[in-house]
Amino acid sequence: MTSDTPASPARDALARAVAHTGLMPEPKEETEVLRRVARALEPGAREVPDETYRAVLCQVRRKKWISRLLDRTRRSGRIWITREEIEEAVSGITDPDADDQALEHALAPVSLARLRGYGASPRAAFAAVQADLVDIGRVPSPAQTDLLLMAVAIAFNLPEGDPFLETARREEAQRQNTASRIEKTAQSRREQEEEQLKAWENSLVPFNEVPRLLHCSHREALRWIAENRLPVARKVQEPGGRERWEFDPAALVALRGQLSEWRRDERGGPASGLGKGKHAPDMGRKVANSVIARVAALDKYAAHFRTARALNRQITLVTGPTNSGKSYTALNALAQAESGLALAPLRLLAHEFREALAARGVEASLSTGEERIEVPGSRHLAATVEMCPFYSPVDVAVIDEAQMLFDTDRGAAWTAAIMGAPARHLYVLGAPDCIPMVRRIAELCGDPLDEISLERKSPLKAASQPVRLADLGAGDALIAFSRREVLDLRAALMQHGKRVAVVYGALSPEVRRAEAQRFNNGQADILVATDAIGMGLNLSIKRVVFAALKKYDGRQTRDLTVQEVKQIGGRAGRFGKHETGVVAVLAGAGSPSFVRRQLNADPEMPEDLRPYVQPDADIVKAVASEIGSQSLYGVLSRIHRAVLRKDDPNYRLSDMEQAFAIASALEGVEGLDLTTRWSYAMCPVDDRDNGIRRLVGWAADHAAGRRVLPPGTGPLPAAERAGREELERAEKRHKRLVAWRWLALRFPTIYPDREDAEETTRKLNDWIERVLRQQSRARRSSHG
Repeated sequence: MTSDTPASPARDALARAVAHTGLMPEPKEETEVLRRVARALEPGAREVPDETYRAVLCQVRRKKWISRLLDRTRRSGRIWITREEIEEAVSGITDPDADDQALEHALAPVSLARLRGYGASPRAAFAAVQADLVDIGRVPSPAQTDLLLMAVAIAFNLPEGDPFLETARREEAQRQNTASRIEKTAQSRREQEEEQLKAWENSLVPFNEVPRLLHCSHREALRWIAENRLPVARKVQEPGGRERWEFDPAALVALRGQLSEWRRDERGGPASGLGKGKHAPDMGRKVANSVIARVAALDKYAAHFRTARALNRQITLVTGPTNSGKSYTALNALAQAESGLALAPLRLLAHEFREALAARGVEASLSTGEERIEVPGSRHLAATVEMCPFYSPVDVAVIDEAQMLFDTDRGAAWTAAIMGAPARHLYVLGAPDCIPMVRRIAELCGDPLDEISLERKSPLKAASQPVRLADLGAGDALIAFSRREVLDLRAALMQHGKRVAVVYGALSPEVRRAEAQRFNNGQADILVATDAIGMGLNLSIKRVVFAALKKYDGRQTRDLTVQEVKQIGGRAGRFGKHETGVVAVLAGAGSPSFVRRQLNADPEMPEDLRPYVQPDADIVKAVASEIGSQSLYGVLSRIHRAVLRKDDPNYRLSDMEQAFAIASALEGVEGLDLTTRWSYAMCPVDDRDNGIRRLVGWAADHAAGRRVLPPGTGPLPAAERAGREELERAEKRHKRLVAWRWLALRFPTIYPDREDAEETTRKLNDWIERVLRQQSRARRSSHG
């Protein structure tokens, strides 16, 4: 770089440029201006053209202009204008003395063009901008909404008097009033449900009050409880392992008229309790918790799957580390069967199962949460685990990734699938740590269990030394644990001239598969991924390198477990591609000895081997009928309090936090029956993107009989100009479409135009993949 002395060519050139143009850099700009002037000088020259000097000043002042415009737009309430729009606007400014008016003049056409890109009509564009704002937690105020409406009208050149503005203002006011009413009603009903339950619980009495209330002896009371004639309202664990029984006095008093009959039964023959077909008395909303538990039957969950229990099932458990060929034998058996079912943890893997069957000459239908492909005449189905059909017997079923049984959010789906898959021969595939849990489930079902243990096909070893980023090469997979880290590492590797593919959870299955294909066929040297590669994706990885040995699991930052290191590290050394797989750690990220220790460790056996369970639609309806309520929040609250005591010996209730949150928010929506509410509660949304708020809005439209149109792509700039924020925005739009398509399968009249939604999904996936294929973006933006 040229020295900044009075005699330097750059300083001479700057002095002459200032004299010619009258444009003086500010003191804090001078160093950067000198550096850029020096770079622009021709060899031996001591002067730059005036146009070049003006361009240099504009480049140096862009950051300041961006900050000014960001401040102006936010202060004025134009919260829909993005940083990318502002950056594009200021990039075209050629006057170094541009004032606020000039900045606004440059921004206007960019902003209006972007608004037009949100949709084919003003109404569609307005809705799409609002949806983007909700994604990032910016809910516009009435004044901001009005500003947005006027901007949309200008963008679409609507003539004065066009009805759009007035109609949209009226509809938006109605929508906001509805949202406010829903929220207030939901809060009121939740409080009412809680108060009723609390009042009832406070009214309960201990066992020593039962003889007095029933005018019976202590011995009679105990016998009638044992015979299920007297409902125990609540069982409370006390210190020391003792259990306190509590009873509803009103329910006991209501039973007095039956005591004579019970005593006659005892004198004349066997007791005719609930086991003989009699039911617990109807106690309205004060139904005893023990009755709720019996109705829900989660403590006898295996019996819930009547079709499976009616079959003479045989379970074969196939376990082994990654790259041991677990699915090969099971898929062969499935393909040879007259009818079959393949259940996968992800939509992507359900597709792979379907393709694996097709390669064996068997055409299979497909069923996932958001997609159906019917093959006429086919008796085979590939599906995600949550879509397991429990009432159609098949000869063979395969359930993959059984270690997911331990997942607090989705484990209940694996419990249901393994217990309920209506197959005469069930193959369960998983990592070795799932063995005791599957044994427990087989025992609860009364099904015989065979076990097959496989060894890894190619050796796996831990590297002795850390790996520097610059030394990563073809066939390496670098593992991080957040989207941000993945994109940061991608940018750093591209600075080193590496071609990079990426895989992380926010990407759709289609994009993940395309990125995996780029890596496998050599179009990308290195794969940077989260632990999303730990399940599925056929990847030709030679070496797995951990960029971190700790991860945040949603609750705490902790060391990687033995299973995580083995599951992810086991992706190295694809059989038939690489003789040996190597697992290493990035320099500065931790010790290679940790990786070696985890790889060599025995499987970690969790202390709690009770499978997770949760209610399904049938159980929800049964409990609602028993307590006489159509409140999903009330039903789930009762199930949560009444079913499966924490010390239940066989099962534990799964984490239903999101279903609770959705049910709670839906309390204020009138006109939806219980089954519909349950469907909404199961919809896959991400509340980090305000997904529940959007879901409630859709539900309100549903209740009012209004159609919910599919979300659009929004404006998509040229892939080579897209930055991280635009990429993230597109990923969120894709998640919005996933939820919409999930609901469209269940409510096609309210959620029409599925073909349009599928086409929009394809466009988003193609655009995201084009962005990820760009290998120069990070280098260019880093020098901006």
